[in-house]
Amino acid sequence: MTFRATVLTLFPEMFPGPLGLSLSGDARARGLWALETKDIRDHGLGKHRAVDDTPAGGGAGMVLRADVLAAAIDAVSPHGDPRPRLLMSPRGRPLTQARVRDLAAGPGALIVCSRFEGVDERIVEARDLEEVSIGDYVLSGGEIAAMALLDACVRLIPGVMGKQASGAEESFENGLLEYPHYTRPRDWEGRGIPDVLLSGDHARIARWRREQAQTLTRARRPDLARDKEA
Repeated sequence: MTFRATVLTLFPEMFPGPLGLSLSGDARARGLWALETKDIRDHGLGKHRAVDDTPAGGGAGMVLRADVLAAAIDAVSPHGDPRPRLLMSPRGRPLTQARVRDLAAGPGALIVCSRFEGVDERIVEARDLEEVSIGDYVLSGGEIAAMALLDACVRLIPGVMGKQASGAEESFENGLLEYPHYTRPRDWEGRGIPDVLLSGDHARIARWRREQAQTLTRARRPDLARDKEA
């Protein structure tokens, strides 16, 4: 089963962007995942292919129309499509590594990239869109957020990373931030590599790394530390 991503956007030229490079680009070239990008404006109304309108009740900005988005979604994700439908939105549930793992293990995703003030609420309900946020900040649109989500998913697809164990010890995989890394040279600007890492004692090294991960998590992400202790 190939992970298949479809992105609905007003700016299809933004893709594949960074997804065409490095691990994700190589994996796509090898057929480990597929990406198609569709222009929402193909389903726009009238000679100007309008996709938005003023907010009901007044207010600043414009809102993407439900009828236009429905036509765009239905054209690429007909009834029976097993892929989840995601809407990149700052009001969505925060994206977690656990959710990324679930998505990466599935058939792919349909991702809607909103613009302007957002989308008509009725499309969220009518087309069962799962709102996803990549952080507590606002971007100009959902495209960069979609790229971040897809990059996080693609690297977990079997065969993408050369050494699968490298993904199992990263930040968030065990509810902790990742431990510090070191490499050559052994001494650099008066700073050395911790002796334990040069000891050859794998049990001591594993214990040191676990302690470092716990210390970093408590200092930088106390929310994760509390979740781990709960």
